[in-house]
Amino acid sequence: MLILGYIGLPSQLANVRMSVAAPITLSASKLSRRSGQREIIRDVSLELRHGEVLGLLGHNGAGKSTTLQMLTGALLPHAGKIEICGYDIARQPAQAKAHIGFLPETPPLYREMRVDDYLLFAAKLHRVPRAQIDYDLTETKRRCGLLDSGSKIIGTLSKGYQQRVGIAQAIIHQPEVIILDEPTVGLDPSQIRDIRALIRELGDAHSVILSTHLLSEVASICDRVEIIHHGRLIYGDSSERMQKYGHQPGFIVTLLSPPALAELQAIAGVRQVEQLSDTQFRILYEVDANPDTALDPGAVLLELAAQRGWQAQQLVPLQARLEDVFMQITQGEAA
Repeated sequence: MLILGYIGLPSQLANVRMSVAAPITLSASKLSRRSGQREIIRDVSLELRHGEVLGLLGHNGAGKSTTLQMLTGALLPHAGKIEICGYDIARQPAQAKAHIGFLPETPPLYREMRVDDYLLFAAKLHRVPRAQIDYDLTETKRRCGLLDSGSKIIGTLSKGYQQRVGIAQAIIHQPEVIILDEPTVGLDPSQIRDIRALIRELGDAHSVILSTHLLSEVASICDRVEIIHHGRLIYGDSSERMQKYGHQPGFIVTLLSPPALAELQAIAGVRQVEQLSDTQFRILYEVDANPDTALDPGAVLLELAAQRGWQAQQLVPLQARLEDVFMQITQGEAA
């Protein structure tokens, strides 16, 4: 019996919600920051648009937190310019910061306060109108999964729920730009999943920038990624295209009645064939420069398998591991 399977690449970001016409909510140009005589951030420029989740990716110590602190106005750059929703953060700090919600790596929580009291305090600090506070408090708790936690003392909550409270204080004033520094650090897998889902939802109505050294974070929630290395941005693209950076197109196929390697090598477009087991082969192929006339080597192989009785069982496209892509980019920069 002939069993055919063609498993496509997963696409976590198949429908990128951001449009090129979406307004720019954050713009940073040529930011630099020194520590003594050492320049720790050099010539960093980036943009964030409405409805976009941008991941700032880098090794520990690469400059992610320093960059985010400059974007929020907590640190002033020694050179460069930052605009939030059209407001210069150096010249119009009150107007610019009114559009920012910030969760630092260590959430700024008062552990002895009740969740409701703390969030009301945060709302007043952000000058939320009195008539709007009750609605914003309820809506923020709903979005962060805290509706049943309002009367609880923050210090008694799990780390995952404390992180939810930290995000809630950052969004209670409905900011246009949400900045999150390592939002899932120290959480268990279940808590990480919940926080990532929350961030993904926030990206629907706001602009989100988050720093992370976790490559899985980029793949699961970010529309776009910027890699920072030794204080400089060295790579920027959609996270989907990043995963294809330097990737060799190919697939692994299982053939229950396999032919000679020469027959597989003779398939149009095939560049290299490697036999992994008695029935399994790794096949790399060339990418045709003209997509309108390009043949799909996988489809050609399955057709030949049906004609020649190779009994194709499964064909799985190769995926680039994000860890390999990240190391390739950063090591290439170092070289």
